[in-house]
Amino acid sequence: MKTSILHKALLSNAGAAALILRVPIGLILAAHGAQKLFGWFGGNGLAGTAQWLSSMGMEPGLLMAILAGGAEFFGGLALVLGLLTRPAALVAAFTMLVAIFSVHIGNGLFAADGGYEYALVLMVALLALAVQGGGSLSMDKALSEKIGSVK
Repeated sequence: MKTSILHKALLSNAGAAALILRVPIGLILAAHGAQKLFGWFGGNGLAGTAQWLSSMGMEPGLLMAILAGGAEFFGGLALVLGLLTRPAALVAAFTMLVAIFSVHIGNGLFAADGGYEYALVLMVALLALAVQGGGSLSMDKALSEKIGSVK
């Protein structure tokens, strides 16, 4: 029996451990995205983020701010829910990779010096979620079962 691509993307045998990883990583990402998009939690908002990204040569700044903030905010919310975990994690991991090389790499490893260690840890955790999926306590699991039973 042929399995759909969506069913494969949602299917996960990760168990409950994925929830332990998904929720805090998702909340952290959503908060960082909210800083960029809405100016919440002491952030600069969309205009300030766009100006900052433009100052680093990431043009057009507004589009880059929307992409980075959106990947973090909406990707983070998706991770918390365990909804489309793999795609959300991949997009957010790519965002962290861009952050590492465009913002942090010149400052060395340690976050205290503006380095890339924090973005690297987030990226690795996101890649783990992309590999294992949302786990048994996720919306992905429920959707996967629903799609699987339709056959």
